[in-house]
Amino acid sequence: MRQDVCVVVPTIREYDCMRAYFDNARDHGFDLDRLFVLLVTEDFCDVAAMERMLDEEGVDGAVFDGTRREAWFDSRRVPEFSHLIPAASHAQTSFGLLYLWAHPRFERGVFIDDDTRPHDEWDFFGRHMANLDRTGEVESVRSDERWVNVLYQRADEHGLYPRGYPYSAMDETVETGTRELSDVVASQGLWTNVPDLDAVRILADGDLRGQAQTRTAREDFDGDFVADPGQYLTVCSMNLAFEREVIPAFYQLPMDDNEWDVGRFDDIWSGVFLKRAADLLGKEILSGYPLCAHDKAPRPTFDDLANEVPGLELNEHVWEVVDGVGDGADSWRAAAEAMARALATGDFDEWNNGAFLNHCGEYWLDWLDCLDAIEEGEPTVRAVADDD
Repeated sequence: MRQDVCVVVPTIREYDCMRAYFDNARDHGFDLDRLFVLLVTEDFCDVAAMERMLDEEGVDGAVFDGTRREAWFDSRRVPEFSHLIPAASHAQTSFGLLYLWAHPRFERGVFIDDDTRPHDEWDFFGRHMANLDRTGEVESVRSDERWVNVLYQRADEHGLYPRGYPYSAMDETVETGTRELSDVVASQGLWTNVPDLDAVRILADGDLRGQAQTRTAREDFDGDFVADPGQYLTVCSMNLAFEREVIPAFYQLPMDDNEWDVGRFDDIWSGVFLKRAADLLGKEILSGYPLCAHDKAPRPTFDDLANEVPGLELNEHVWEVVDGVGDGADSWRAAAEAMARALATGDFDEWNNGAFLNHCGEYWLDWLDCLDAIEEGEPTVRAVADDD
């Protein structure tokens, strides 16, 4: 079996979570030789311990801290694009996308957060791969607000909305039907235990430790679904598989490391872009199984709130900016460029920190140039921890 899946894990502490995912693969007969595991970390972390973990598990992979990432950009002759990966940010998952793009053997990627664990009842990697190959009928969802709450199946009972769901789209009227899948490009697994909420909603739930008092359980989820074309949904990168082809439209944006202090919307906004591009190209994002357990560590809710506030108003509108562009796009790159230019050239002064959207658009255009340069170039020297 050839190595065709790159697993990207941003981590600074709980990298041992991957042992549970490897055990799950062994228990379900998934061939671990298909995986290359990329741990994206920081210079202050124990890179050697992470490498030992992979060696002990017998799984191929590499660890990239900040110094190694810089060396990788140099080796690919693209040092001018190293700014695309923000410092000390979850959005460093974008480095995993570049690494995947640079190695054509990887047909698919998987994002896993280090505070999660797989549910035993699913073959975690196998289910994601099957989802990406899936055809046939599935439940479809839409609302009168053009946003789908990925927790809609039990929303009448728990009342939860996920992180990134616009406040203006709440109290929506939900309709369900069926759709025929034709080309699934992303498989979003959802989560039990600590729900993925923003700080405002966590505070409203009465929790000061960043977790939420209301928890989700296995019975809160009832199968897979898609959001109808023209509808948007939150995409969380803690449990996500995707096809290589989406990478131009899936940049995680320069979060946290910017003059506006906007953070925590990397996977949310990239999910909006991914959904718009998928709709333009007649593709689907499948959400539901496999579930993972989200064991988010306690932390001050007000710290998360401080990180989220600079982008809260923008989050209400960013989907509107890209919703009207890209008609006629015939590729992921064309769809991505249309959205990036809309952000880069738009006038967003009426919104708090609106210039950050211009900043994102400019970086996204650089992202597309970087992908082109990587595709055309070859590494000049063996990069630290590279597998070339």
